[in-house]
Amino acid sequence: MGRLVQLLLLAFLMPGLAILLPPRLKALSNLHLSTSFTSRSSIVMKYSIHYMEQKIDHFGFNNEKTFKQRYLIADQHWRKEGGSVLFYTGNEGDIIWFCNNTGFMWDVAEELKAMLVFAEHRYYGQSLPFGADTFQDPKHLNFLTSEQALADFAELIKHLKRTIPGAENQPFIAVGGSYGGMLAAWFRMKYPHMVAGALAASAPIWQFEDLVPCGVFMKIVTMDFKRTCPNCSENIRSSWGAINRLTRKSTGLDWLSKALHLCTPLKNAQDVQHLKDWISETWVNLAMVDYPYESSFLQHLPAWPIKVVCQYLKNSNLSDKELLQNIFHALNVYHNYSGQATCLNMSETSTSSLGSLGWSYQACTEMVMPFCTNGVDDMFEPFLWDLKTFSDDCFKQWGVKPRPSWITSMYGGKDISSHTNIIFSNGDLDPWSGGGVTRNITDTLVAIIIPEGAHHLDLRANNAFDPMTVLLARSLEVKYMKQWIRDFYASLRKKD
Repeated sequence: MGRLVQLLLLAFLMPGLAILLPPRLKALSNLHLSTSFTSRSSIVMKYSIHYMEQKIDHFGFNNEKTFKQRYLIADQHWRKEGGSVLFYTGNEGDIIWFCNNTGFMWDVAEELKAMLVFAEHRYYGQSLPFGADTFQDPKHLNFLTSEQALADFAELIKHLKRTIPGAENQPFIAVGGSYGGMLAAWFRMKYPHMVAGALAASAPIWQFEDLVPCGVFMKIVTMDFKRTCPNCSENIRSSWGAINRLTRKSTGLDWLSKALHLCTPLKNAQDVQHLKDWISETWVNLAMVDYPYESSFLQHLPAWPIKVVCQYLKNSNLSDKELLQNIFHALNVYHNYSGQATCLNMSETSTSSLGSLGWSYQACTEMVMPFCTNGVDDMFEPFLWDLKTFSDDCFKQWGVKPRPSWITSMYGGKDISSHTNIIFSNGDLDPWSGGGVTRNITDTLVAIIIPEGAHHLDLRANNAFDPMTVLLARSLEVKYMKQWIRDFYASLRKKD
């Protein structure tokens, strides 16, 4: 299950995730391209694409090299009088993909008179500091850190205020989901003069060191399946033993390859471990995107996909072969709901719009989030978190050693009560909520819990099938944002 730990860290590639960007800006000196697009959505998403020259290293003085950071702008509803700017702190993937999956910001833009600005995270999408050679030399990756990304956002906000008439004296609000939500919270903490507040959706800022138990993530995944049908999680727990028993012989490898309709047949024990990691990641992804309506975030999925999956795993007292045949039907819901695939590809678990290389490096340096399982409180094979093994694997892959305590040293861990104006929202179905802030810390560091909510459901567009809980959460988030905007303009008036 060692590979699964990195896969769990890579699961952030969806996560959470929402990045946006807007339209109308006149030709600026650093504007590389400005175009308008419309996404496939009930909301018309028109935005323009821009590029800004950023320093590769914000914290050194001997390196003046730069790269072009991509960002999007949408200003259809922006008003120069009494308006605001919603600034998405981009995370690990192509920003246009995030844009197409983040309807909340578009939904509230008119009400908040807001310009939408979403910045692409360095080393992802088209924002590659060393172009095509970015991932060819590990030395090029030395500048892939959350601190450098936050500095990019700060420089971009300064640039926008300087170059867009009317933006200078308006409140900016950071918004992000998953890793982007962590960045939104950290941005408010480190650059409180840049943003009036932050909405950090599904942001597991405490999933580090021993701030939360390492098994909490997989325990929540298991509960998502168990609450749908107790036999569902039990059958998944039993499936690992069934796989192990069947694959002890070559005939079992062949049978299982055919039963699961795998594109690449299983040949040895290493392939079997890869299979189990892939299956585990499938269950994790289903827990994250257990949305109440049909969606295509990671894969094309039905409404409440875990409920659909568990229809195939509700029977008990099955033989090993019967159980694994049912496991195939369950896997098929996630990997082939459209029915177009002729076989299941173990190298694919989610959209290619996510930056797996970049996130793998970040997980091996500062984004070190421990995971473990015991097979009792969860439905997975037992696995102990072993930092040394993890560190050795990272060194083999990237030539670096992780710094597991750096994030808590940099951003404070649980000692964050001195900060203000951050909303931490978490759905109770989301496994990442186990590492999130789920209780109010102060009157201005508030937690919003969303029953029946999966990974950053509140950042997705309004949908007729949304549970009332997420509608209330969004309403409360907007209420806080309006208060931040009022406070910002009130402080401006005092200065005049």
